[in-house]
Amino acid sequence: MKRKKITIGTRGSKLALWQANHIADCIRSQYPGVDVSLLHIVTTGDKILDVPLAKIGGKGLFTKELETAMLNGEIDLAVHSLKDMPTQLPKGLLLAAITERADAGDAFISPKYGTVENLPQGAKVGTSSLRRKAQLLKYRSDLTICDLRGNLDTRLKKLETGDLDAIILAVAGLKRLGWQEKITQVLSNAICLPAVGQGALAIEARSNDEEVLEMLAFLNHQETRWAVEAERAYLAEVEGGCQIPIGVYGKMEQEVLTLEAVILSVDGIRQIRQRISGAPAEGEQLGKTLAQDMLNAGGREILQELEVNQ
Repeated sequence: MKRKKITIGTRGSKLALWQANHIADCIRSQYPGVDVSLLHIVTTGDKILDVPLAKIGGKGLFTKELETAMLNGEIDLAVHSLKDMPTQLPKGLLLAAITERADAGDAFISPKYGTVENLPQGAKVGTSSLRRKAQLLKYRSDLTICDLRGNLDTRLKKLETGDLDAIILAVAGLKRLGWQEKITQVLSNAICLPAVGQGALAIEARSNDEEVLEMLAFLNHQETRWAVEAERAYLAEVEGGCQIPIGVYGKMEQEVLTLEAVILSVDGIRQIRQRISGAPAEGEQLGKTLAQDMLNAGGREILQELEVNQ
């Protein structure tokens, strides 16, 4: 028997609400007659906007309060940007579904200059991500990278009102909100590999809630899941939160999964970049193997230095 009422927990940002409403609409369409409602929950990451993420913690800043509400039975599921999800979930919770990935790339936005290549020497670029910072500096060591926090609309306003020459945001979030016309360049993977899971949505639920898990199964996209599980296995192996300079991207082509990753020093001067391919069903092992190969090739020293300096 299907659950008659489903409560989805969500953060209050425009993007989080779009994502939660999108999944709510999918559930309503699949199960007409089921009452689907949203419960807004403010997370720690939403409250602290004046401190760089690297200084206050990792991905759990945007998920903890939602997960507590789930474990307490206040909500049945939560919808997240997968890139915001820690690799280790609290006991009693799991990823019930991972949706088909949208564009995984990073968007460069500069109304004045258009592309990263056209930026003048010393131009100011806003981003909250060490991954983006390190890769941009690898490509253009002359740039000045400025910390940029807040929701998508807040960041876009800072580009208009501040003294920034450009900002970097995820392509998927901008497209979901209908703001793709603001993108002046999509950075190639050669310039900037994405974050783990970027572009995919994760639906988190209680592991013992068989009824809800069964209802959510239709949302799962297997090819995306294979790719992002390999990416998450890579991240878990290097023991990195969202605030270390690594990028990793898995891609399915002709039934072969290729995983490419990069580990950088924050200044972008040192870089370890490798790829691996294999059967999609072995994605987690591919992620672990690639991580170990890169750690042994010099990545471990880069990350250890980062820990000392943080």
